[in-house]
Amino acid sequence: MKKYLVMLAAASLAGASFAAWSIESLTNGDTSQLRPAGTVQVSGARNLDDLQDKLAEKAREQGAKGYVVNSASGDDNMFGTATIYK
Repeated sequence: MKKYLVMLAAASLAGASFAAWSIESLTNGDTSQLRPAGTVQVSGARNLDDLQDKLAEKAREQGAKGYVVNSASGDDNMFGTATIYK
């Protein structure tokens, strides 16, 4: 029984992890089937990859299916904005 519960918990966590990463960065051509649902902004990123990860997390929190980065600026303390799509 204990092995069954451990396997069930592992499978649930794996599924949740996959669902959390299902949001994607879109190009303007990819947005034709989606509707814009607002913008998100973040600051405090160390580099462009970190900035994109932070924007994706914010978009995911808003229930977006995808996002398009609008702006990115800064050196060691980057900030940026993205349009989210649902």
